Amino acid sequence: MVSRRNLVIGGVAVIIVAGVGVTLVQNKHTSTNKKDFSVAMITDVGGVDDRSFNQSAWKGVTDWGKSHHLQKGKNGYDYFASKTNADFAPNFQQGVSANYDLLIGVGYATNDALVESAEKNKNTKYVLIDDQAKKPLKNVASMMFKQHEASYLAGVAAATKAQELGDKKVGFIGGMSSATIKAFQAGYIAGVKSVDPNITVDSQFIESFTDTAKSKTIADAMYTSGSHIIFQAAGPAGNAVFTSAKDIDTKLTATDKQKAWVIGVDMDQKSQGAYKTKDDKASNLTLASAVKKIPSSVVKLANQAMKGHFPGGKTVTFGLNNGGVGLTTDNLDSKEKQAVQKAQDAVKSGDVTVPSKMK
Repeated sequence: MVSRRNLVIGGVAVIIVAGVGVTLVQNKHTSTNKKDFSVAMITDVGGVDDRSFNQSAWKGVTDWGKSHHLQKGKNGYDYFASKTNADFAPNFQQGVSANYDLLIGVGYATNDALVESAEKNKNTKYVLIDDQAKKPLKNVASMMFKQHEASYLAGVAAATKAQELGDKKVGFIGGMSSATIKAFQAGYIAGVKSVDPNITVDSQFIESFTDTAKSKTIADAMYTSGSHIIFQAAGPAGNAVFTSAKDIDTKLTATDKQKAWVIGVDMDQKSQGAYKTKDDKASNLTLASAVKKIPSSVVKLANQAMKGHFPGGKTVTFGLNNGGVGLTTDNLDSKEKQAVQKAQDAVKSGDVTVPSKMK
């Protein structure tokens, strides 16, 4: 009879068969392949198609999943949509129950529910986007963006355009009057004033990220009162600012000085500015967009978590210097682009420190 003896060497099963030789069989339980890793996102109330913050975050999750050849759904990547704030806690619990390795909360409104879930589920990792977790937990990483720096560039672009139009007023419409949105406001005003301290910034808050009716009413009034440029930082409600501008611009030629402009937020919102002029010519009213590089940032943290380098208990900050924020410039003219580039260089070099709070 042929004898055989099994050994395990370095995670490899070695079957020794007398008089035959040595056969190596990979032990599946000690494979060098990384464990399957799954990620789920809990949206803010805007949903993954809000053309703003949630959509940017979902793109990051999707990009990460596809880069690892994963499928949408359990054991891959997915999202849980929140229609109201009351949905945050149960959505996090759904993610835990489905055994997702990493749960991502989008926006400051998810902070409380995320922290509560993280305290109860130490083996699950969490990322909070655009806010700092209220408790320093080892299984929670906070992702912050220097939105005030991107907003500063938006203010420079707006003021430079206003000067060209002979305007002395520009607008800002925020969602909730929170610290996060006020950082947009502070940076924007600083950028405007750096170009022309005599330009007034008409700032108003909707006190909602979903009230499109109120958003449009405010935008209509701003445009009527002489602000040809509005920077909106209002999530889904900000989409109504584009509607307000189109109501004006579709009745004008593309070069009319009464044209209304919008500066987008969070992601490149150029597509939302597409419209037809009164003479049926294609044009665009998105002057620029103050973007947060949310997709690439989400991919980076998800990969760190998967590889065992999760920055738990820490706040990871993205700004102009590490490519985390910026301003799109496709629709800026040469003078506006030069002004923005000069301002960006000044911030990166430290010659200009952009305020993140209103005085």
